[in-house]
Amino acid sequence: MNCERWFVLMLLSSVSSATPLYVGVPGTTFVTVVTQKASAPDFMSAEQLKAKLARNEPVTIIDVRDTESYLNQNKIKGSIHVKLRRLSYRLSMPPLKDAPRDREVITYCACPHDEASIRAAQILLDAGFRRVRVLQGGWQMWLKANGQTEARPRA
Repeated sequence: MNCERWFVLMLLSSVSSATPLYVGVPGTTFVTVVTQKASAPDFMSAEQLKAKLARNEPVTIIDVRDTESYLNQNKIKGSIHVKLRRLSYRLSMPPLKDAPRDREVITYCACPHDEASIRAAQILLDAGFRRVRVLQGGWQMWLKANGQTEARPRA
C-alpha cells in the first residue's frame, strides 16, 4: 500500500482512536462525551540516532517500509523489518515480544512525510511502549546522514 493511502488511514485512525471521556454534570440526567486524542509520538533526527548507536545505547529500531522499498535496498544496521499492517500481531512474537516496554524504540519508513512511521509509533504506544520516537525524514534522511546500513537478510 502506498504512503498516501497510509496517510489517510493514519488520519482516520487517529480520529477513531480518540479516547472517550465521560463527564457527568451534577443535577442533570445527561452525560457529555468529550474525546481526548492520544499524544503524538516525538521525532528524532538521523544525527541523534547515529549518536545513540555510536554510544551503544540500547535502542530497538523498527523498519516499516513497504515490501518493495525493503527488498530493493539495505536497512538501518540492527533494525527489525515489520510490515505495518502486521505490527500489532508481530508484537506477540519474538523479537518484539521480548523487547522491554521501557526501552527506546525508533520507527522509520520511506514515506515523504513519515506517515507509516507515525502510525507504527502510535501502535507501539498503544501497546504499552513508553519511549517511542519517529526517525524524522526516515530512510532518505538516514542515507543523507551517512548512517550505518546493512544488507537485509536473504530469505
